[in-house]
Amino acid sequence: MLDLYELEQLAAFGEYGTLSLAAERLHISQPTITRNMRHLEDEFGAPLFNRTKNRIELNATGKLAVEYARKLLLEAEQAVKQVRAFDQRQRTIIVRSCAPAPLWELMKSLEKKHPGNTISSSIAQNDEVLRSWESGDCDIAVLPFAHRCENSEPREFMRENLFVCVPAEHELAKHDSLSFADINGFNFLLRTELGFWDSLCRQKMPASKFLVQTDEFAFNELVRSSSLPCFTTDYILHRSSDYYGRMMIPLTDEEAKVVFYLLSRRPGLV
Repeated sequence: MLDLYELEQLAAFGEYGTLSLAAERLHISQPTITRNMRHLEDEFGAPLFNRTKNRIELNATGKLAVEYARKLLLEAEQAVKQVRAFDQRQRTIIVRSCAPAPLWELMKSLEKKHPGNTISSSIAQNDEVLRSWESGDCDIAVLPFAHRCENSEPREFMRENLFVCVPAEHELAKHDSLSFADINGFNFLLRTELGFWDSLCRQKMPASKFLVQTDEFAFNELVRSSSLPCFTTDYILHRSSDYYGRMMIPLTDEEAKVVFYLLSRRPGLV
C-alpha cells in the first residue's frame, strides 16, 4: 500500500530534482529517502528512475507517479481538513438572531447548558436569518414572528417593547406614549447591530435622520450629554432603571411590541 510519507518524498524529489536537496528540505537523511524511493518502486511495480553512477532522475513513469503523488497528497490534506471541520461543527452551536436582547438571553442559557461547545452568534436582518436557517447554516434562529417549517416548530422565547428615550426638557417628554408617526421627522441616536429594530425604525421614520454609533462608549456619552432622542426597550430598562436621567416613553404601535420565536434544529439544544 502506498505510504503518504513516501509519496511526499517523491513529490519533493520531483520539485527539487535531487535526493540530497529533497532530503534536506524534508529534514531526513539521504539514505532514508533513497531507501523509500526503492520501496515506492516496489509498490508501484515499475521503475520510476533512470540511475547512472553519479545521477538519478525521474523517467516518464516516475514523472507520472509524481503527478499522482501530488494529487493524493492534496486529497489527503483536504480529507484531514474536512474531518476536522466536521468534528468542530459537531461541537459548535451557530445562532442567528434578528435582535440583540434575545441573543443575549439565549447565549446565557446555551453557555450554561453546553459548557463544552463553541457558540458562534451574529445579529442580522430577518431575511438573512431566514436564509441562514433554510440553508442549514445555523442551528438556532431567532425571529420576530412564528416561521413554520417542516423540521422545527417555532416556540415563543421572549417579548420586548420599544421605548423612546428623551431628556426631560425635550418636547417629546410631555407625552405619556408615542407612535412612530409622532416621532417621524425627529433625528435620533442609533446603535449598530440592532438587527430588525434598525430596519423597522428606518422604515417607520422616513423623514428622520439617524446618528449611528458603532462604539458603545461613544453612544452612551452622547445619550448622557446630547438632547437627541434614542431608543431603548423594557429589556434594557429592567436592568438599568436610571438611563442618564432620561424619560422613557412607550411606543404604542403594534410593530413596537415584539414576540421573539426560536427555531432549533436539534431537540434539547435550547
